[in-house]
Amino acid sequence: MIMGVSVYGEEITVGTGGRFHSIREALQIAKEGDVINVHAGVYKEGELVITKSVSIKGSKESILDGEHKTSVLVVRANGVYIQGLTIRNSGYSDLHELSGIRLENVSRCRIEGNYFYDNYFGIYLANSRHCKILHNRVEGLAKTETSSGNGIHLWKSEYNLLIGNHVSGHRDGIYFEFVKHSAIISNLSELNLRYGLHFMFSDDDSYRFNIFRNNGSGVAVMYTRRVTMDHNRFEHNWGSAAYGLLLKEISYSRINNNTFSMNTTGLYMEGSNQTVVENNDFIRNGWGLRILGDCFDDSVRFNNFKGNTFEVATNAIRSMNVFYRNYWDQYRGYDLNHDQVGDIPYHPVSLYSKITEESPFTLMLLHSFFIDLMDQAEKVVPTITPEAFKDEFPLMKPLINDTY
Repeated sequence: MIMGVSVYGEEITVGTGGRFHSIREALQIAKEGDVINVHAGVYKEGELVITKSVSIKGSKESILDGEHKTSVLVVRANGVYIQGLTIRNSGYSDLHELSGIRLENVSRCRIEGNYFYDNYFGIYLANSRHCKILHNRVEGLAKTETSSGNGIHLWKSEYNLLIGNHVSGHRDGIYFEFVKHSAIISNLSELNLRYGLHFMFSDDDSYRFNIFRNNGSGVAVMYTRRVTMDHNRFEHNWGSAAYGLLLKEISYSRINNNTFSMNTTGLYMEGSNQTVVENNDFIRNGWGLRILGDCFDDSVRFNNFKGNTFEVATNAIRSMNVFYRNYWDQYRGYDLNHDQVGDIPYHPVSLYSKITEESPFTLMLLHSFFIDLMDQAEKVVPTITPEAFKDEFPLMKPLINDTY
């Protein structure tokens, strides 16, 4: 999917002891394939536009400073390689996406091992394809959602690869809008105001082996089809409306082998269909799973639900989804034939969780004697909890899932 970048050409040095004192001068004389080595120093040169297939390399002490006025680097050539620099202090604008590095209508570019600090957008790809974003540290100082941009932002792009980046302190850590056939692997996205990762209208993508923690919410996938989400960790996303993973109007997707731990809600599903939730661990969340009445033909199977306050909550009175062979640690059934499957079905939607969906203020009664009494009575004589929400074959022991 991704092609390499040619680095053959003349080497040009910039900075103390080098041939040039400014990167702008080096870019003017550089030819296709040249390598520009930037020595340590602070370079305040305004917006630098790259229109040739060159490589720019430096160290963390090679600092390109936008002085809070402009984008720092704008790439308008294919096959550009930028490695090892510190890029800081881009401008802020309500009209333009000023960025540390902005790639426009290009292919086969590679942004690797750079440190981004206090930029409006860290890395921005517009209408670009077959690019790699590798092992960058993207650190923002966002204070409000309206005054901040995203760490790594892709718009109308395809066949791009994001690996091993650490993104923090932005509105969204990573944002995909109209992005197709791209992958997000082994990134850490934390301490962002809104989402660690955000999809809008982006089909046929995948994200794997990432960690999303301490964000407004971990991940939001909206108005999207055929997304693969496996081996990720959604953890410590707390707040009155925080989720590990939020799904809205998605279909034909897979959520496999993930860990949802210590979130207000582990997984929230609204308007989803034909989505499989399989081999995941839901551990010590407020709500393990919230699935609304407009979801249908989804399958929840072979998951572990352990230590959640509420295992499943819904606003529906009937279920159009399938729960099959999950482990529920609140299940109190028995297994007379010792086949490791409970002999009576399990209803994971408790009466109290149903009441809290309709009247959230009742949460103040959590852990009260009255609620314990009500739940015990409901188990003996079910009345209000939706009968269709049940696992016909609850497992007696937790599964050993290959989670991350």
